[in-house]
Amino acid sequence: MTADPRPLRADARRNRERLIEVAARAFAQDGTAVTLGSVAKEAGVGIGTLYRHFATREELVEAVYRSELERLCASAAELLRTEEPDAALRAWMDGFVRYMTTKRGMSEALRAVIAGGSDPFSRSRAMLTAAITELLDAGREAGRVRDDIEPDDVLFSLSGLSLAATTPEHHTRMARLLDLLMDGLRRHGPPQRTGPR
Repeated sequence: MTADPRPLRADARRNRERLIEVAARAFAQDGTAVTLGSVAKEAGVGIGTLYRHFATREELVEAVYRSELERLCASAAELLRTEEPDAALRAWMDGFVRYMTTKRGMSEALRAVIAGGSDPFSRSRAMLTAAITELLDAGREAGRVRDDIEPDDVLFSLSGLSLAATTPEHHTRMARLLDLLMDGLRRHGPPQRTGPR
């Protein structure tokens, strides 16, 4: 996919952002049943406007995936500005589950993107690891998170938990499971020494 070098006008940029926002919600809810026509209608634009921004369904899917990933990773710093580090990490976990739900709804369409030669996942792991590292480092510095937690521990745990969030009942239970995970990450008592200092 070749990016258009010309900057978008403000109204065109708003339309594009609205289309991505609506599509993300639709993919999370309805998966592959989502039609481009329904996305355009809910976004309040014509189908021609959608196609001016996204020539194919795959382009829209890739844009949604990248937007959701960037939003999730950027939220780490935003949360740390307004919350204590452990509360920021817990809130970020909720965002991660929402991101995974959207990604799961787009899974078949993402496979088509990959088959077309693009790799939307190429930077995902590095970006997620960087966001988790930022949250863990802030938590350690504040004395609220254990010293022996690796970013991959958190990423794998969250990925595993989010796979179970497939029904509304599971979403209700997910909050309790994330609370349990967060409790395991918190420092209880003085810092542990892992060897001579």
